[in-house]
Amino acid sequence: MEEFLQHVINGVSLGSIYALIALGYTMVYGILQLINFAHSDVYMVGAFVGFYAARFLNIADSPSYTSFFTILLIAMAGCALLGFSIERFAYRPLRNAPRLNVLITAIGVSLFLEYTGQVVFGATPQLFPNILEDSIIFSFGGARVTKMDATILVTAVGLMIVLRHIIQNTLLGKAMRATSFNRHWASLMGISVDRIISMTFIIGSALAGAGAVLVGMKYPKIEPLMGVMIGLKAFVAAVLGGIGNIPGAVLGGLVIGIAEEFVVGYISSTYRDALAFSILIVILLFRPAGLLGRFSVEKV
Repeated sequence: MEEFLQHVINGVSLGSIYALIALGYTMVYGILQLINFAHSDVYMVGAFVGFYAARFLNIADSPSYTSFFTILLIAMAGCALLGFSIERFAYRPLRNAPRLNVLITAIGVSLFLEYTGQVVFGATPQLFPNILEDSIIFSFGGARVTKMDATILVTAVGLMIVLRHIIQNTLLGKAMRATSFNRHWASLMGISVDRIISMTFIIGSALAGAGAVLVGMKYPKIEPLMGVMIGLKAFVAAVLGGIGNIPGAVLGGLVIGIAEEFVVGYISSTYRDALAFSILIVILLFRPAGLLGRFSVEKV
């Protein structure tokens, strides 16, 4: 029982990170019907923004919650700026182009960020600075809840609550929902569609930056290709929950995180990365719309 509870705690902590990154995929898809393959590399850049900011501010000399939130906000701001730039200069000129053109561009931007990262940051893995001292908060049933896991979960849940508030209770959120429903009709209602799309990229990229800092805390090795695998897993989480469905992305992230932790704990770590793709195959075979997605008929 002790081992089981510990795996649940670790799985929820990991799943909340997957959920943050999956939200970026699902928000962009909901607005543009586009899989933004560059999103995982925005996450990678966020990790290095946090890394260099922590070194510049000497955060490792005084790890605390103040240091944590400082690096979190800097990484989120850096990723938000990068997400805006990608949308403005790579995707917006192709707004009316065939969907395949935009998809190829997304892959190209992803590769550009990965290999530019190797040139700028170097291919050698770096150790993410210690920005928060870890300790055991409490134990129950033999399982331990650490300050790190609690901080990751509370931060992720807090950001999800803020996102839900923005989407459900603000004018920006209403405009995003209208644009998602029909971009042409939204523009006729006076909504600046380009502005709403940019804001979607900014918010989704900021969440990826937050996820990067949380991953850097828990798994401190960072390198320019770190976004490839976790990005694929977050994409699977978005598909599992229902691509374009925000609660679905959160559910999918938690399911992937918990399932992955149990596979590592009870079967073998060898199958850790294979699990996500196995789940993707199953969901595409038996419920292509995802757990919370809705089936729709498209007129052609």
